Amino acid sequence: MNQRNGVNNTGKPGLTGLTRMIKATQYSFKGLRAAFKYESAIRQELLLLIIFVPIALLLDVTNVEKILLVASLVLVLIVELVNSAIEAVVDRIGTEHHELSGRAKDIGSAAVFVSLCLSAFIWFIIVVL
Repeated sequence: MNQRNGVNNTGKPGLTGLTRMIKATQYSFKGLRAAFKYESAIRQELLLLIIFVPIALLLDVTNVEKILLVASLVLVLIVELVNSAIEAVVDRIGTEHHELSGRAKDIGSAAVFVSLCLSAFIWFIIVVL
């Protein structure tokens, strides 16, 4: 492994073991802070989590159903984080309109939409029916 400035030839830091896990956790929290700071959709979906997770836990349903309700909400947040990352990379490349950039952003947005539909479907089936 050829290392230069703590980075190996794969472009990734050459950390291993516990040090790598600690650094990865720090990067994850940095990403969460950036998403919260710069993405209004993330803030809105976190607000939905804060409202609906306690409701899911208080509903008179089985534990598996509670897990499904909460997991469907967390899935929306996860997909939104991925979509935000895609948008950031596309914007980093350039702000001018490009068909592939637009397609990437549209597909990311579609993924968020599908996760929202799935969450609504799960909530409807468990809570309403």
